[in-house]
Amino acid sequence: MSVWTPLESNPEVLTKYIHTFGVVKEWIITDVMGLEPQMLEWVPKPVKSIILLFPCSETYEKHREEEQKRLAEEGQTLPKDLFYMRQFTHNACGTIALIHSIANNKDIVLGDGILKDFLEMSKDMTPEERGKALETDKAVRESHQALAKEGQTVADPNEEVYHHFIAFVNKNDTLYELDGRKMFPVKHGATSDESFLQDAARVCKEFMARDPQELRFTVLALSAATN
Repeated sequence: MSVWTPLESNPEVLTKYIHTFGVVKEWIITDVMGLEPQMLEWVPKPVKSIILLFPCSETYEKHREEEQKRLAEEGQTLPKDLFYMRQFTHNACGTIALIHSIANNKDIVLGDGILKDFLEMSKDMTPEERGKALETDKAVRESHQALAKEGQTVADPNEEVYHHFIAFVNKNDTLYELDGRKMFPVKHGATSDESFLQDAARVCKEFMARDPQELRFTVLALSAATN
């Protein structure tokens, strides 16, 4: 497994990153300061994705294992155009969460460049093949590394990282959790353009409730720019 430098949950840096990817300037990454309804009102609309950064605690890993076993036994029917990829590159979860967020929102205009090339190249691949393709994609890796160095702290790619980025998107009025460390996307019920932010916040609260002593959660939104 190749090792990249971890990204920070810095909205300014991540916004610069998606613009480097070719996303038009009308879209940004912004902080979600709270998950209660009155706090969600402050998030610029529309919101196209929610990104959660959370600690990979023993409690979480136990839940992930049980959830994956249950989904493997039950099976799922997924939309053919749901873009999902596995993570085989250490510390690439931030980039994968951004790719999941952008690739599953067709109304986010993506200009020619790094991400458009990757999505075109990998469109007919399996989630596993996409993860392997990311490992060897020099353009995406160099873009990730350059932006990782712009964070507020000096990140060591060889230092053990206990936090993980995942994305939530609305696909065909269903809320999906997209986590490259999991074998499959995870359905979290019905949603809509109007209720997506509240529905994703509810699932984020479930993550927090599983680790009530843990405070190191960060929630971000891919949303419309305010000006």
